[in-house]
Amino acid sequence: MWAHDDDPVEVRHVQPYEAVKRYRCPGCDHPIEVGESHEVVVPIDHPADRRHWHTGCWRRRANRRSRRA
Repeated sequence: MWAHDDDPVEVRHVQPYEAVKRYRCPGCDHPIEVGESHEVVVPIDHPADRRHWHTGCWRRRANRRSRRA
């Protein structure tokens, strides 16, 4: 579970040419490879806790969150 489930976040899409580092997606625990488009999710109140998510993982999570609200 991500620590900022209910916090407001800013989401920025990363284009493949911008993805120059490998990250691990907290949604599926699989790598986001160099050159793979993805989302950077930044908690508004805790910007140092930003995480890189696969686009599909983030969309599934966002859909689940909107159904709970």
